[in-house]
Amino acid sequence: SRAAKMKLKHNINPVLLQFINFIVLLYSLVTYIPWYILSGSKQAIAKAKQVKARPVNNKPGGAYRSVNSLHCLASVLYPGCDTLDKVFKYAKTKYKDKKLLGTREILKEEDEIQPSGKVFKKVILGKYTWLSYEDVYIKAVNFGNGLAVLGQQPKTNIAIFCETRAEWMIAAQACFMCNYQLVTLYATLGGPAIVHGLNETEVTTIITSKELMQTKLKEIVSQVPLLQHIITVDGKPTTWSDFPKGVIVHTMASVQAMGAKADIGNKLPSRPAPSDIAVIMYTSGSTGIPKGVMISHCNIIAGITGMAERIPNLGEKDIYIGYLPLAHVLELSAELVCLSHGCRIGYSSPQTLADQSSKIKKGSKGDVTTLKPTLMAAVPEIMDRIYKNVMNKVNEMTSFQRNLFILAYNYKMEQISKGYTTPLCDSLIFRKVRMLLGGKIRILLCGGAPLSAATQRFMNICFCCPVGQGYGLTESAGAGTITEVWDYTTGRVGAPLVCCEIKLLNWEEGGYYNTDKPYPRGEILIGGQNVTVGYYKNEARTRKDFTVDENGQRWLHTGDIGEFHHDGCLKIIDRKKDLVKLQAGEYVSLGKVEAALKNLPLVDNICAYASSFHSYVIGFVVPNQKELAELARKKGFKGTWEEICNSPEMEKEVLKVLAEAAMAANLEKFEIPVKIRLSPDPWTPETGLVTDAFKLKRKELTAFYQMDIDRMYGKNVK
Repeated sequence: SRAAKMKLKHNINPVLLQFINFIVLLYSLVTYIPWYILSGSKQAIAKAKQVKARPVNNKPGGAYRSVNSLHCLASVLYPGCDTLDKVFKYAKTKYKDKKLLGTREILKEEDEIQPSGKVFKKVILGKYTWLSYEDVYIKAVNFGNGLAVLGQQPKTNIAIFCETRAEWMIAAQACFMCNYQLVTLYATLGGPAIVHGLNETEVTTIITSKELMQTKLKEIVSQVPLLQHIITVDGKPTTWSDFPKGVIVHTMASVQAMGAKADIGNKLPSRPAPSDIAVIMYTSGSTGIPKGVMISHCNIIAGITGMAERIPNLGEKDIYIGYLPLAHVLELSAELVCLSHGCRIGYSSPQTLADQSSKIKKGSKGDVTTLKPTLMAAVPEIMDRIYKNVMNKVNEMTSFQRNLFILAYNYKMEQISKGYTTPLCDSLIFRKVRMLLGGKIRILLCGGAPLSAATQRFMNICFCCPVGQGYGLTESAGAGTITEVWDYTTGRVGAPLVCCEIKLLNWEEGGYYNTDKPYPRGEILIGGQNVTVGYYKNEARTRKDFTVDENGQRWLHTGDIGEFHHDGCLKIIDRKKDLVKLQAGEYVSLGKVEAALKNLPLVDNICAYASSFHSYVIGFVVPNQKELAELARKKGFKGTWEEICNSPEMEKEVLKVLAEAAMAANLEKFEIPVKIRLSPDPWTPETGLVTDAFKLKRKELTAFYQMDIDRMYGKNVK
């Protein structure tokens, strides 16, 4: 079974193991009845087995809806709150003096010289200082009015290019109140992508931090001719001498002071309508140029309504840790869910998250230890990192400790698969691991890319909480599906949220049909109020990815292939486009990588391959026989053609040539193949690996090279 494959291996004497198993069985029998009566797990087991979504009709390809919204999709969080400014005003009135946004004070910064000679910045951080709902509301009102003084008009664009922090959310709320269209850009974007986003949206004002202003904006500000104002959220930076004329630098505090003094008199600020654009969120495109997704107020509200319904008992006792980029729809949605339900949001960063994080000085506390959050969102890459760190520590334990951990791990895995809990194991064995995330996490939300079954099960076991896997796109305001907390199956993304419906469209080319048995399969289409307006200044792409049916329902064609299980849960099984999202969230266009490399004299043919479960690209290369033989001669390698192609040494030499060509073609670092397989045989239509027109057949190539894929991704190959 799948659970058996995920079990950890121990080296316990078989006789001793039999005795331990007998004791465990005895313990299980003695504790089962009181646990069953007292824990409430009876209901949880029943809920896990329930049907979670149903098709609205019996026709093939009929839309699936959550059983909680079969007759009407949810679209509003609170009655009458149909725009984001109304949602925040409602929350401010309800939770007035409650804590909302928290930031840790920096007590000390110092440089730490590493043995290699590199200098790392380390920080010692203090307690979290909090702003209440009322504080945040006043700051947002003042900032919005201050922007109006600087000349910002309703329904015009304003950019934010900043790390995740309290000021980001304050600026966003100010824009929602005043009906400014907030253009969001990842802090990690490269220069040309930032220039493209700023110029396409014609912004005159950008909100940023001192560090990003010095490291990213300084180099490109002269390429953004319409820019007039730069607002730094964390104090005034040192100006540079060759600063472009006509651009004024302000601090956020000075703009808020302007807003507080501003005499807006009887003039009512322009409040947004539900259909007005709230955010233009830039996302990666297959061509490498980011696309701006236009998300309206009602899109976001519908999305967060659906998400909030999947988190039981969400409220004032909850603390959320915010560290993922707020320019990503997953983080923005999660924080807006929390803000609208009275939760606290404590800010962090990947560099300060845990005690072992790169910026935290040894011996001082990371953010999770100080904050002790109850809710956390994560991308698979972060969860995989935690998994590897814990397993490395397990391997360093004494034989007795390691075997004890493994026995408890395997025992709990069995119990979880039956829907049972293990309070004794949780408190005795897994408490230390749980403390790595503060010890209070009750739900981990995972999105952005698929999470491997092994990592999901590890998080369930060691952190003693459900892992909610979600599926959504920027184009669906982040909403699509989320697994329910009592669903402990792996590899699925859950049932449709109450705000949307999902149907499967036949994809003949890939051989996926919504009439397939036992599970209907096809391209995933998402419909509902959360489906966004389209792409900014890109009508052709909007018409391609969005359609409207005869009932006026808007549908997003995701390009992902899914299958619906009998209980209404969705599983992602393939991707229609050759655009692959790596584990860390970067998009790689396989065609773009191939186009950059296939014209090399050394390359007769190339197929790039990437997986959402891994962080790098690999490739299969048919080398040019003459060129490779010459390269082998230069490197002093002797052997037959097969021996040359099967040589790890020659693979490395070819990789060097590919890497140079990739850099010259301006491929991003993550797009460059890290490992390759040299194929001694050419790909012809007769081999079934290419079409008659010599186009790559990706599915067939993947199957043909499966053992090499496993080898290149470090899996055990028998």
